[in-house]
Amino acid sequence: MGIGMIFTSFLKALGQIGDRRFRKVFWRGIGLTLGLLAAITAVLVWGVGWMVGDAVTLPLLGEVQWVDNVLSWAFVALMIGLSVFLMVPVASAFVSMFLDEVADAVEDRHYPTLPKVKGPPLSDEIRDGLAAFGVLIVANIVALVLTMILPIAGLPVFFALNGFLLGREYFTLAAMRREGRTGAKAMRRKHGAVIWAAGVLMALPLIVPILNLIVPIIGAATFTHLYHRLKAKHG
Repeated sequence: MGIGMIFTSFLKALGQIGDRRFRKVFWRGIGLTLGLLAAITAVLVWGVGWMVGDAVTLPLLGEVQWVDNVLSWAFVALMIGLSVFLMVPVASAFVSMFLDEVADAVEDRHYPTLPKVKGPPLSDEIRDGLAAFGVLIVANIVALVLTMILPIAGLPVFFALNGFLLGREYFTLAAMRREGRTGAKAMRRKHGAVIWAAGVLMALPLIVPILNLIVPIIGAATFTHLYHRLKAKHG
């Protein structure tokens, strides 16, 4: 029953992927991510120019005018390369700050008779988003180290660890809207196996470029459905 409940919730979430509010959250997260990475690049380039100056005196070469330009372009190339790896976790962190809007969209379409709930303050959403980002980064560093030590076990560890963390974060987000943080934790403990299995399903697209950018949105929608189904079945 748990597996069927998970896949039903997942398919309902996929069926709503074109929702205007889903797209709004997605593009807001992408925009903030690109803005942050561009700002970091600009600061690094400015910092290099400020520290190096217009000219540098090098042994044998004497005064050289172009060192700051070379270093600046090198930092631009470095940030472009790093952005390939940073894009997903940073975008996920930004998107996670607005996932309450995704849950609202799901409930408006599929559970219209429910009373409206007031979303958490923006400060709480930012705190929870940053906390989730930090936990995911640390967990994936651990998974990477384990992969280097035990290559065969690396992929299962990656999915199991990320499945646990994604399930924990997204279910808490969905449940605490109506249960409060304490009630959400109690439900999470009660249905831990189902939540972990659903989290593993959410972790599978993480290894697929581009597709991994929508994991937070699909995850929030899936776990909103899963919360309501668990609530209806078990109270």
